[in-house]
Amino acid sequence: MNYIFLTKTMLFRGCTAEEVESMLQCLGAESKTFVKGAVIYHAGDAVTAMGLVLSGSVNIENDDVWGNRSILGNVSPGQVFAETYACVPGEPMMVNVVAAEAAEVLFLHTSRLLQTCPSACAFHSKLIRNLLTVMAQKNLNLSRRIFHTSSKSIRGRLLSYLSFEAMQQGSYAFTVPFNRQQLADYLGVDRSALSNELSKMQREGLLHYEKNTFQLREDSGSLG
Repeated sequence: MNYIFLTKTMLFRGCTAEEVESMLQCLGAESKTFVKGAVIYHAGDAVTAMGLVLSGSVNIENDDVWGNRSILGNVSPGQVFAETYACVPGEPMMVNVVAAEAAEVLFLHTSRLLQTCPSACAFHSKLIRNLLTVMAQKNLNLSRRIFHTSSKSIRGRLLSYLSFEAMQQGSYAFTVPFNRQQLADYLGVDRSALSNELSKMQREGLLHYEKNTFQLREDSGSLG
């Protein structure tokens, strides 16, 4: 286990490698690997452990009764998923968690986190505070997706999302964690319509793209 990597995650922020090692023993942590497309958690599952992505990435997906899929988010290395459900015993998952690529996930049993540690470890409360920060950040991410999908036009949704990614990455040239279908699902639009709009925007000189790499024109927003 790469304890140094874990100390750099939001969940274990402020902890030493030695403390993380002790925490994992306390939490009964175990790691598992998944191939691309594998369902880690199904909607309807009642889970007892949250997952922390060690490598690869996973998508949080929602499928309706007709099989239409929406991607609610992408979880990259160092980030966690299913923490809310794991903290509410018996609450069924409303979403699927799917490996977006080959991934390794560390599972942590939250019941051991929320109860008093039998070893009375000094860093237990620190981990709880970090988890609250993680959950608050997740709420912000969900609110952000609402902003991205609030526009009635595909172009408006694209400009909102791409603008945010450019600001987050500090450059007009950046990559996104979604392929074309996943981006369409995340923005709640048809893939063909999304591809057509991107092609149109590129012809108009608003942006240039290749696969999941984008280069925005500095005045793209005002021209969109």
